[in-house]
Amino acid sequence: MSAHCMLTGARPGFGNRVSHSHRRTSRRFDPNIQAKRYWLPGEGRYVRLRLSAKGIKTVDTIGVEAAVARIRARGVRI
Repeated sequence: MSAHCMLTGARPGFGNRVSHSHRRTSRRFDPNIQAKRYWLPGEGRYVRLRLSAKGIKTVDTIGVEAAVARIRARGVRI
């Protein structure tokens, strides 16, 4: 599974790991992805979403129905 948020679209960032001697090697900054299950009252079922921590806070603010509508508008099948 790729490390990206279904709602915000957050994906890994890339950069360098810099040692004490200042040698640089490649590294990845992964978003904080969590699998969370929400009850979708409009469809009478649970949906499992892979969201970043910011995405979970967004769902808490706008509600699960609006969040699922945004995810579907991006073309993701739930």
